[in-house]
Amino acid sequence: MTEASLIDPRAIIDPTADIADDVEIGPWSIIGPGVSIAAGTVVHSHVIIKGPSKIGRNNRIFQFSSIGEDTPDLKYQGEPTTLTIGDNNTIREGVTIHRGTIQDRGETLIGNDNLIMAYAHIGHDSVVGNNCVLINNASLAGHVHVDDWAILGGYTLVHQFCRIGAHSFTGMGSAIGKDVPAYVMVSGAPASARSINAEGLRRRGFSKEDIAAVNKAYKLVYRRGLTVDEALEELNALKQNSSKVEALIESLQKSTRGIIR
Repeated sequence: MTEASLIDPRAIIDPTADIADDVEIGPWSIIGPGVSIAAGTVVHSHVIIKGPSKIGRNNRIFQFSSIGEDTPDLKYQGEPTTLTIGDNNTIREGVTIHRGTIQDRGETLIGNDNLIMAYAHIGHDSVVGNNCVLINNASLAGHVHVDDWAILGGYTLVHQFCRIGAHSFTGMGSAIGKDVPAYVMVSGAPASARSINAEGLRRRGFSKEDIAAVNKAYKLVYRRGLTVDEALEELNALKQNSSKVEALIESLQKSTRGIIR
């Protein structure tokens, strides 16, 4: 159990919770049964964490967040579903994250090194990869998949079962009703495709050649009037010149709701 000096005496912690020795927990936070929190994590004041939930190392969870709560999905009948959060995530004020349902994965999963800003919501059975940013009030309905390095602008709304591709970007107030392919920048309500996330790729060290290849692939999908299947045939040839095109191909192949155009 954590040293007393690191847990505020006004916090309420279930005796069965598995808390690493150097975890800090602030006043008036409540940690329920079935919760495990790994080393280096800081839980600020007024946070509620319910289980079964597993929280990794070196996370920072800010005040008034509700982590691991039951989903409000009407099909949920109290089954033992889970939430798993990886390492080095920052979860800011008022964030809500629900556990899974037996109708899908049974688990909500968040990877590593993500920034989840104030009042964002991650619904049941959603999967958020690594190095993602959910800006204030971004909301994921249930069953949403967000791939690595995606950025969701403030007040972005994502419909159930949508996929947000790697390195993609959604503008403020975007309403996402279909899948967003990798690298694509979208905005609007309903959202439409605008361009590739070129600035994001430059910041992540993509070469000029790779960015040019991604841009060419984008134009092939969005400017030629091709169906997705027709575009995939040409993209498979294009990836011979740049392996970065593979992420776009994979996101198109995994799409089940159709892509934002």
